[in-house]
Amino acid sequence: MASDITFAYPFVLWFLLLVPALGYWFWKKRDQVSPNFTYSSLQVFGKAPRTLKEKLANLPSWLRLAAITFFIVAAARPQSYSSGQNMYTEGIDIAMVLDISGSMLSEDLKPNRIEAAKKVIDDFIAGRTNDRIGLVIFSQDAFTQCPLTIDYSVLRNLLKQVHSGMIDDGTAIGNAIADGVNRLKDSKSKSKVMILLTDGVNNAGEIDPITAAQIAQKFGVRIYTVGVGTMGEAPYPFQTPFGIRYQMIPVEIDENLLQQISNITGGKYFRATNNKKLEEIYNEIDRLEKTRVEVTSYRNAKELFYGWAFTGLFLLFAEVGLSRTYLRKLP
Repeated sequence: MASDITFAYPFVLWFLLLVPALGYWFWKKRDQVSPNFTYSSLQVFGKAPRTLKEKLANLPSWLRLAAITFFIVAAARPQSYSSGQNMYTEGIDIAMVLDISGSMLSEDLKPNRIEAAKKVIDDFIAGRTNDRIGLVIFSQDAFTQCPLTIDYSVLRNLLKQVHSGMIDDGTAIGNAIADGVNRLKDSKSKSKVMILLTDGVNNAGEIDPITAAQIAQKFGVRIYTVGVGTMGEAPYPFQTPFGIRYQMIPVEIDENLLQQISNITGGKYFRATNNKKLEEIYNEIDRLEKTRVEVTSYRNAKELFYGWAFTGLFLLFAEVGLSRTYLRKLP
């Protein structure tokens, strides 16, 4: 909110220049209106202290000048304007679909793929404001970890609890898309988005990924697909009797399939080979899918002349009252 004071009739304020002239006129005229008495000598009163009446003798004139000043300002119609914006937001419904298969424990991203993905997803959620966001996880099958919600604290806590092994191993991309579509299909939002992250090849589930993408397209769901994993091979931790041992395993991402899914639904495919690239991908998606905002400006005027006018009247009554009573001058 921004507030400022202006005047409806600013030209009236020029009359304030007359106030000093009136003050000078009152000062020059005071001798003419003051009663004169002739004394043989005033020496006897030379050391007499001034009374309160004497000290306040000119107060009525000052009150009259102050009243005139307030009346002039009131006549100029001072106004206070408050301005601001009415914001209308149209939220986006977003389904975050995360692969939690065993291969997501590979450590080509630090500390591993799944933890790196959870970190950027958490940052993505923290950067949204008006959007409903849900979380679907998948491996051999898929299930909804959190339905669409605007309670981001609950969503982020449920995201923290996600780990590999919650579902039997495998990569059911078709089932994951179908579960995400099921979250979004009844949405009234004009923009429905799914962000699917995986590091593998579809090898499980009852639903073909292309068929699932076509269903998503029918429901107006746009899918951004993210393939995560370095090029070539990645270190994978194995538990042995002697502790954790690492073995290089091939990185197999069906990029052709992920590109088809995105193309069918009007989305886009990304490849994340390291943590920085993964962060950049989600930042780009964040920019692409910003909430539409309509802004209507408003400006309201509040009249302030009442206070100035009433103050002027009060000063005028005080001047008249004092000059007729306590500060009355005798002829």
